Amino acid sequence: MTLKPKIIGTGLSGLVGSRVVELLQDRLEFVDFSLETGINLLDQQNLSTAFSSHQDATAILHLAAFTDTGAAWLQRGDKSAPCYQVNVIGVQNLLELAKKYHKYFINISTDFVFDGTTDGKYTEESTPNPIEWYGQTKYEAEKLVSASGVSFSTVRLAFPYRAKFEPKKDLIRKLIDNFKSGNLYPMFTDQITTPTFIDDIALALGYILDNQPNGIFHVVGSSSQSPYQMAQMIADTFDFDKLLVKEGSLVDFVASQPPDSRPWQKNLSLSNKKISDLGIKMKTLSEGLQTLKTQL
Repeated sequence: MTLKPKIIGTGLSGLVGSRVVELLQDRLEFVDFSLETGINLLDQQNLSTAFSSHQDATAILHLAAFTDTGAAWLQRGDKSAPCYQVNVIGVQNLLELAKKYHKYFINISTDFVFDGTTDGKYTEESTPNPIEWYGQTKYEAEKLVSASGVSFSTVRLAFPYRAKFEPKKDLIRKLIDNFKSGNLYPMFTDQITTPTFIDDIALALGYILDNQPNGIFHVVGSSSQSPYQMAQMIADTFDFDKLLVKEGSLVDFVASQPPDSRPWQKNLSLSNKKISDLGIKMKTLSEGLQTLKTQL
């Protein structure tokens, strides 16, 4: 019997990570590095001891992150606060071990490294310019990974969604709940996002773990649209009343906020051509919603 390749993973109990494990565990062995398993990414000695027991791992898949953008904004500039510690120092600690043991490193990043001012789509060659603290910390981590000398891929994700995950509702399931309750807030017509079906992310990560390419990859959905269009598509797919979908404006929303509120990116349209050229099919939102419906 051939042994399954061993992957050291962080964030494996989260929205994305738990589904990655579900879909890939038949052919990969995942070792969970988390506080739940007694491993603290911010304690280098503790981390090093844990790592020494798994030197046969073929790669590190780093999904764990501080992702609350609102809380992150309140911590901006504070390198001792959780957002910077988890998103930057945690990566730094893992990179030291990846370098020591010559392990391939997958760094999960975000569309929030961009400022949202592009007229087209952001590609892997586009220059990041984060405008809020969460994106800033993720970009700092990206730079650490690129300069580390380890074999790596930085995988940028955008608005991941899935059929079932009770601990945390993603954007799509929140909107479905709002339709059901009749409490759908006005949806922005002047913002663009690129939602991504998590099952596709898992398959893409499987490919990356198998082939270990180097560089940055946008593992995102194949369509970008406004939240208003997104809500209309959800209504069409799940037979909700489209009259519940009211037009809203990001510009008006931002203008109504206090002066020191977090900034919002207007256009987070990302190109996935690079990952698609590797033969990995990423669903459009319409395709993802149809699959979601069957899974529900």
